Amino acid sequence: MSLPAGQEDAAYRFDWGPNGLRALAGRCDVVVVVDVLSFTTAVDVAVARGCSLLPYRWHDGAGAFAADRGAELAVERDALDAHHPWSLSPASLRSLAPGTRLVLPSPNGSALAFAAREAGARHVLAGCLRNASAVAAAARRLDGGRGIAVLAAGERWHGDTGPLRVAVEDLLGAGAVLAALDPSGSLSPPRCSPEAGAARAAFVAARPLLHDALAGSTSGRELIARGFADDVALAAELDASTTAPVLEDDAFVAA
Repeated sequence: MSLPAGQEDAAYRFDWGPNGLRALAGRCDVVVVVDVLSFTTAVDVAVARGCSLLPYRWHDGAGAFAADRGAELAVERDALDAHHPWSLSPASLRSLAPGTRLVLPSPNGSALAFAAREAGARHVLAGCLRNASAVAAAARRLDGGRGIAVLAAGERWHGDTGPLRVAVEDLLGAGAVLAALDPSGSLSPPRCSPEAGAARAAFVAARPLLHDALAGSTSGRELIARGFADDVALAAELDASTTAPVLEDDAFVAA
């Protein structure tokens, strides 16, 4: 059954969070999850180093999940120490040894990745500013004709289970993937839905000053105040990576 929220007359579609995913995932061959600060940026950094990144919805039970799969466990940013050197901080993953299997808990991006699979998406990719063009190219290869959905994770108000907070960094990351999918901005098929076109236009407008946009965003300011300015700078490096992480079984690996 066709639904207006499914944006089914467009090849490239865009929406936000779990509700947007429920509207689009089962109607598309490919779902690109975008959580720029910081889940999908961390996935890109890890997979680019030849690692497997196992998403996990949040910390409860993550230790047992990692042990069961013979994987390392990432901790919260502020809990890094000599025994736990990995976290959701992308900068902390730049020294991962190739071949490492790492469980990375995240309340937004990883939850969307699992939900996309459960909702019927055939392929789930992790997109961000760093790998936007690589992910767009992989999405085009994997699309069987039902279209590509780009899902911005957003953040949460009042803790991990609060209502969705629209996050500008995810809007720009999604727009970067959509701009790579549709460089011309053409209104003839294949084309972006109006929702996707708006995200694409936001990215095109912000592209000359991406770092400033991320650093000045709510999420960016929060991370910088906590001492993680390197994560913001890393996330703003447009097309610095040629890796397209795809979810296979329970892990993101290079497409």
